[in-house]
Amino acid sequence: MIQAVGEPMIGVLNTAHWTHDLKNAANAEFVSSFRKKYDGRYPSVYAAMAYDTLMAMDAAVRDVGGKVADREAVLKALKSPSFQSVRGEFKYGVNNFPVQNYYLREVGKDAEGRITNKLVSTTLEQHQDAYVGACKM
Repeated sequence: MIQAVGEPMIGVLNTAHWTHDLKNAANAEFVSSFRKKYDGRYPSVYAAMAYDTLMAMDAAVRDVGGKVADREAVLKALKSPSFQSVRGEFKYGVNNFPVQNYYLREVGKDAEGRITNKLVSTTLEQHQDAYVGACKM
């Protein structure tokens, strides 16, 4: 959306649980690889979530030694993430939603002059979703 709207987006504030300029090794590798493959385009938050999902699944299969027929072992492995997330450190709450940071971002120009979200600050640390108390799990 930012690219489609262009210059009028500059200065818009938004929040998300991920941003391409988070400072962690997994994110740096993901963003760099994505940009190389997609002609310099930054990945979206949806691409980051999809990548984390695949990494979580891969780690769970590895953690159970490939024995995916052992459903309980796979579920246990999925609930104890052993991969390096592009979001940084996070864990799952009792309702299986991530407990994670949220960030304030502002649309601006990067060093290459591309219009994109830029990290401003962390707004919520290790935030649990609002409905965790209603979960029967």
